[in-house]
Amino acid sequence: MSGTGGTTGTEGTVGAGETAATGTPPRLVYDDDCGFCAWSAEFVARHGEFELVGFSALTADQRARLPENYEQCAHLLTDRRVYSCGEAMEEAFARTDLPPSAVVPVLRQVPGHADRRERGYRWVADNRDLFGKVLSSEPPAQQS
Repeated sequence: MSGTGGTTGTEGTVGAGETAATGTPPRLVYDDDCGFCAWSAEFVARHGEFELVGFSALTADQRARLPENYEQCAHLLTDRRVYSCGEAMEEAFARTDLPPSAVVPVLRQVPGHADRRERGYRWVADNRDLFGKVLSSEPPAQQS
């Protein structure tokens, strides 16, 4: 889980109501060979409507929408956008029923927020083995 973060795909933020057009929930793409990553994806899915897709389960169409170095971080695929790294997790949390989700629109207005968000994501990703000692689920890619 390394990388620079940012968004790829088409323009415009649609938001939580985006699923209404197709009925397809956003897909949270994550490293399904990582216990902390699996725990994080499952936590978000418990508090919002997401389809979890591990790297090992990506379809060709889903893979085609991701950046070349997609295995460097998490991604959120919506009908209209691809969010990557810290932006993906921020957008996922913004689509949950968790109280901090209400703070996301305010944070996005703070100058320098995107850089701080990506540095924070990178720090957590670089230390996921440590976080995984406390917060972990059995990685789907390792289940038999």
